[in-house]
Amino acid sequence: MCPYRNIRYLLGDYRRVPPTAKEEKFNIAHARLRNVIERAFGVLKTRFPILNKMPSYSFETQRDIVIACMSIHNFLRHNALDDWLFKEYESDVFEMNKVQVDEEVEREERAPHLFGREEHVYMNNLRDEIARLL
Repeated sequence: MCPYRNIRYLLGDYRRVPPTAKEEKFNIAHARLRNVIERAFGVLKTRFPILNKMPSYSFETQRDIVIACMSIHNFLRHNALDDWLFKEYESDVFEMNKVQVDEEVEREERAPHLFGREEHVYMNNLRDEIARLL
């Protein structure tokens, strides 16, 4: 699900003027969630370098490697109260730039071969419903 096009999106855009419209509220929530996800992937790739460049194993083996890494990661998160890696990444803020956001939105809008018209309509309606609830 992409953010609303031609609506402020970058976290820095909201430092001085908070979001007011439902579309702006959705976009900032989207940007914040993306920030959390990017940090989580950063931690995983740092902790398990094999995830950066997966060797040419079979799909099933690659899947099992990802599951094993996630299981170890979740165990560590649950049991290690002082996780140095997460502390390091908590201070980082992944900041998208406008070009990246625009390219991502355009890629989603130009992807009818990946999703049919019904899926696009459904996702747009879902985005509008989420924005209405924010």
